Amino acid sequence: MAELLTLVRPGLPPPAVRVPAGYTLRACSPDDVEPLGDLYFASYDPGVASATREEAVADIRAAFAGEYGELWPEASLVVETGAGGLVGAVQVVRRAPWPDTPNCPFVIELFTDRAHRRRGLGRTLIAAALDVTRSRMALRVADGNGAALNLYRGLGFEPVG
Repeated sequence: MAELLTLVRPGLPPPAVRVPAGYTLRACSPDDVEPLGDLYFASYDPGVASATREEAVADIRAAFAGEYGELWPEASLVVETGAGGLVGAVQVVRRAPWPDTPNCPFVIELFTDRAHRRRGLGRTLIAAALDVTRSRMALRVADGNGAALNLYRGLGFEPVG
């Protein structure tokens, strides 16, 4: 089983936000719970994030309800296609509730539709969240997730400790 690494990005100026052509970026809202749940479930292999679509929707609903910390709505963003379908999301809380996490905004989830990966959407979402928070930010990532580690390191995140 992969070990989770906690990474933190110091309070550096945020990187430029570049939304790829054909996509739009906006803050998420409670109206997005169902489509976010669908996207969340479809973005991972079954059982990785949730075993069923219903569990995925419940997890997104729990994030909006503050079960993983107070959701920062302006920093919790979604990417849509020109047709309006959600294809990526980042969820940021003002402070994670777990005692072993840094005292700063925390990314509880970053996920993209499998068909829209490798287009810079994850970078866009994190850069835009950093632009909103204008502070240190932390997150957790599986130590075996090379693509995510490269993304986060490229944005200035470093291992805690």
